[in-house]
Amino acid sequence: MQHHLIPYTAMPQLAATDVAYATGNPALSPFYKYDVSLENFAAVIADKQNESTPREVLVEVLKRQYQGREQAPLVQTNIEKLISPNTFTVVTAHQPALFTGPLYYIYKIFSTINLAEQLKAKFPRYDFVPVFVSGGEDHDFAEINHANLFGKALRWEDETAGGSVGAISTKGLSAVLEELKTILGENGATLYQTIHDAYTQNEWYGSASIDLVHRLFHQYGLVALNMAEPDFKRLFIPTMREELWGQVSQGYIEKTQGELNEAGFSSQAHAREINLFYLQPGRRDRIIREGDGFQVLNTDLYFSDIMMEEELEANPQFFSPNVVLRPLFQELILPNLAYVGGGGEIAYWLERKSQFEHFGINFPMLIRRNSVLWLDKATCQKMDKLGLGVEDLLQDTDLVIRQYVAKNAEGELNLSDEMGQLKALFEKIRQKSLQVDPTLEKAILAEGVKQEKVLEQLEGRLMRAEKQKHETSLNQIRNLRDKLFPNNGLQERTDNFLPYQLKYGESFFAELKKGLDPFVQGMLIIEDR
Repeated sequence: MQHHLIPYTAMPQLAATDVAYATGNPALSPFYKYDVSLENFAAVIADKQNESTPREVLVEVLKRQYQGREQAPLVQTNIEKLISPNTFTVVTAHQPALFTGPLYYIYKIFSTINLAEQLKAKFPRYDFVPVFVSGGEDHDFAEINHANLFGKALRWEDETAGGSVGAISTKGLSAVLEELKTILGENGATLYQTIHDAYTQNEWYGSASIDLVHRLFHQYGLVALNMAEPDFKRLFIPTMREELWGQVSQGYIEKTQGELNEAGFSSQAHAREINLFYLQPGRRDRIIREGDGFQVLNTDLYFSDIMMEEELEANPQFFSPNVVLRPLFQELILPNLAYVGGGGEIAYWLERKSQFEHFGINFPMLIRRNSVLWLDKATCQKMDKLGLGVEDLLQDTDLVIRQYVAKNAEGELNLSDEMGQLKALFEKIRQKSLQVDPTLEKAILAEGVKQEKVLEQLEGRLMRAEKQKHETSLNQIRNLRDKLFPNNGLQERTDNFLPYQLKYGESFFAELKKGLDPFVQGMLIIEDR
């Protein structure tokens, strides 16, 4: 395998905020606490040591969640280490997507694992545990019920699915599991069994998703955590209470969003007056302030102030933080130093620094996960035959084709020189007309524009004629673009990891483990050569 990097600034598929943060644009510096570097973790460690982290509760819940799972000594050791004040976490998170969803699910996990290892090498007196948080409460079923394999979308259909997706029964997965089994075939029998066991040996989808992550990554010491725990929610009661009665998050978020807009960056998540949902079986509904109490939208549930206080104390597990409060919840529970996420995730974290300061929770270092483009051997061979590199394929398909045709044309297709001569000719005619009859100027200008259009049409006909000579190559370019940049996006946002794991076996994960470094800027290109 060969590795090389493409600068983020050369990637038109990335958002402006993503590129700005990844490349250290100073315009974003007011919106985060720590510059990204290995050395700066000394300051993050010192700041996190000043906080009180509920380590006993964290370890107790993790041990309970891991009961009955496949034994993994390194994971168990990491869980035990979390009781120590000299142990910290680095975290990534994702919704519980079907079969892990898009490739970047895998990439962000390896970025986090490698970050923990680099920290241990730099600060040997401390321990660092990579943690994957699976969120199952604040996502819609349509966000997590599909995966793309070999160009085919596998979809989990369940008309009864509603409320917290982590609380959906796994019994409805049988049909999509059978479909997966057929696609993977005999060569993928072991891989299928891993997924099948995770989804069928757990009653609820949230636990099944955690179990699948454990089965895939336990050998690296990754701790997978489900935050939907009553014990965790109880620790979050003071924050939820202030959100219910003080409604403070919206003001901080909207003020920061305004400042980001003034700096030239777009806003992300929409903050509401109250950023909490109320959970019931099969339901997840917003809480709003109504009169002297609280209404649960789309239901008949209404709580007076006293009733809401009693409900919050008695049943904190029924309250679910949305995307605005979830980072606070996570950082309160974990002794965390850094969040590893993609460009979109980093963008919404950048809106939360002042909110964190209000609640007295340390704002972690934000580290952009690695992006990866994987080129298999057949793809590399086609690109070599066409004389194209990855950089040539970054632009829109039509532009790539025009550049390819122009480069490989038997004759000159560009008529820009002729266009310049034409414009110069009509300018001379216009100047002469001004001396003879100024009223002819408009007619001459109009005729000049007409002739320019004729020349443009001729240039287009030359391009089309040349394209016909290269039709086979152009179809190959279109196929390459569709494969590497589906829908003009990134491969990692569409493809699932299973086809790659099926083709490369253990070497797929091994290559990612070797190549991903969250401190390196640029998209990693891995070529099978």
